Amino acid sequence: MLHALVTVVQEAAANEAAGSIGLIGAGLAVGGAVLGAGLGIGPIGAAAAQGIARQPEATAQIQTAAIIFAALIEGVALFGLGLAFILF
Repeated sequence: MLHALVTVVQEAAANEAAGSIGLIGAGLAVGGAVLGAGLGIGPIGAAAAQGIARQPEATAQIQTAAIIFAALIEGVALFGLGLAFILF
């Protein structure tokens, strides 16, 4: 069902016949990107906190790796935002 909705939104955005459906597609794109980023960054933060609790002497290395991973996930969220602007 979700695939059918995405197909309808893509066709409407390509035809620009119904502007409101393009806005729905942009909203779905941004919502999906933010949801995915949140689901990705949450476990990173939990694992980093657990790793620091287990080995406090490795705090700097764990924080550096966690920040790099979080930045990569935020990059994917920005691609979703770019897709929303293209659909809009």
